[in-house]
Amino acid sequence: MSKQATIETYISDNSEEESEIAHASNDNNEEEVDLLGEYEEDTEEIELLHLRLNNIPSLRLERFPKLQRLCLRQNLIIKIEGLDNLTNIKELDFYDNRISYIENLDKLTELDSLDLSFNKIRVIENVGSLIKLTDLYFVQNKISKIQNLDTLVNLTNLELGANRIRVIENLDKLVKLEQLWLGKNKIAELHNLNSLRNLKILSIQSNRLTQLKGLEGLVNLEEIYLSHNGIQKLEGFEKNLKLRVIDISNNLIRKIEDISHLTELEEIWASNNQLTNFEELSVQMGHLKKLTTVYLEGNPMQADNHATYRLKIKTLLPQLTQIDATYVQL
Repeated sequence: MSKQATIETYISDNSEEESEIAHASNDNNEEEVDLLGEYEEDTEEIELLHLRLNNIPSLRLERFPKLQRLCLRQNLIIKIEGLDNLTNIKELDFYDNRISYIENLDKLTELDSLDLSFNKIRVIENVGSLIKLTDLYFVQNKISKIQNLDTLVNLTNLELGANRIRVIENLDKLVKLEQLWLGKNKIAELHNLNSLRNLKILSIQSNRLTQLKGLEGLVNLEEIYLSHNGIQKLEGFEKNLKLRVIDISNNLIRKIEDISHLTELEEIWASNNQLTNFEELSVQMGHLKKLTTVYLEGNPMQADNHATYRLKIKTLLPQLTQIDATYVQL
């Protein structure tokens, strides 16, 4: 080896060693900083946001036996650990981290809210002991199957939006569910919903629906969000007599029909479809006294009648207080 090569190798080796020492020194400095040093022992709520945390045990949370709410949003946490002693905790928030596996939660049996949104989770697992959960969030993960939720019979709110789910399934035991959020998945049919008789809100926007079928069991449904699908016909609401809000915007619907029986209806959003006929508005909705808001912009009925569009709707539906984004002038 030449003298020059020997010198370069020596410099490179020393640079790497110095880098490792500096990194170790930084790690030690970070460990010395107690982010929770000013918190009282009887603290019930801790919130550490956007601090690049990657290690839960280093927080020494066992110091706070009365902790009820822990929020570690927008950090770099990879592994759920170091929580076993938090037996009184009710709310746990890991929104926007780097978690791939659900683990080490078995002892947190008092939890009523768990947020694991915006992580890297592929499988719903290891939540069976969390039987007091009422709110469970898995938004924006990599989940392809709804599963392992049978014991969570107290759930009232389940968020699974922005995943890879193709089939609605394994929800039969969740009879207390009031809100189900499934937007931005790959669902083509409304299946297996009949057991959810207490459901009040169903959101299934930005999926692959082409038909409205399978809603007959949702007798307490109040709000349904169906925008950005491929739905061609407005139908299937025969048993949903409590509906207050229907969102069918950005679909392929040509006609307003089969909603005249929905006497509780307050808002219908039908923008960006293929609606042309003004008269069917009066037939289907003219007698709905609680109706206050309609969104119909982006349909041929607006594009072909710019000058008279709003006046026609106001005349046909005099009970309205809002047409599209504009309030009606009385």
